[in-house]
Amino acid sequence: MTAAGLSDGQLQELLQLAAGSDSVELKLTVPEGHQRSTIMALGMDPLAAQIRLVAFLDTPALDLNHAGVVVRARRVQGREDDSVVKLRPVVPDELPAEQRRSPGMVVEVDAMPGGYVCSASMKGRLGTDDVTRAMKGEKAIRKLFSKQQRAFYEAHAPAGIELDELTLLGPIFVLKLNLTPATLRRKLIAEMWLYPDGSRILELSTKCAPKEMFQVAMETRAFLNASGVELSGEQQTKTAAALRYFAAKPDA
Repeated sequence: MTAAGLSDGQLQELLQLAAGSDSVELKLTVPEGHQRSTIMALGMDPLAAQIRLVAFLDTPALDLNHAGVVVRARRVQGREDDSVVKLRPVVPDELPAEQRRSPGMVVEVDAMPGGYVCSASMKGRLGTDDVTRAMKGEKAIRKLFSKQQRAFYEAHAPAGIELDELTLLGPIFVLKLNLTPATLRRKLIAEMWLYPDGSRILELSTKCAPKEMFQVAMETRAFLNASGVELSGEQQTKTAAALRYFAAKPDA
């Protein structure tokens, strides 16, 4: 959760992207060998975590992912299902005004040690059993997405790839826990993504307004460092790892 390792040009680009975004999410993935100690150090209670099942939709060759498009449907414990069509990278100022004003549109910069990306997500709310029905083949995939989401998809997906033709990748089991450490005084989110082969990704993140980005990054890094959290591990993105896993093992 730092700008360290970025060139002057990258820092300038990051500032420009953040200025046109709704929010910034600062992220850190913790190496597997340090996950248990991190959970203990931050006082995480697994029984307080929210259960999620996240399913991705793409072609077996991941054509959408290669084009920068992510299509996702999700079940969340105690909440309605939801869906999203995401495009990344984007330049906020280049998005069509109609899309940018849409209530379902969220433009956000994800920043992690040594890297960043700006994405535009068109989000939608569903019923409590819509994703389950689609996974069973009882509901058409396109019905998981609103008219605006479908238009956003059609504008950016490779030509000829229809929503109903996509392959289900997953779902993957996720635990999400919200923390507010007394010494940090801001919400910290922990997500544990559990893969069928027993591997795990633990991500820590916090969101802030674009103008607070560097201040929050410094404060959060100082807190994690003081807590003994490993900050120098190789960074991973949850979505990319999940897509690669399920594309290689479609029956997992």
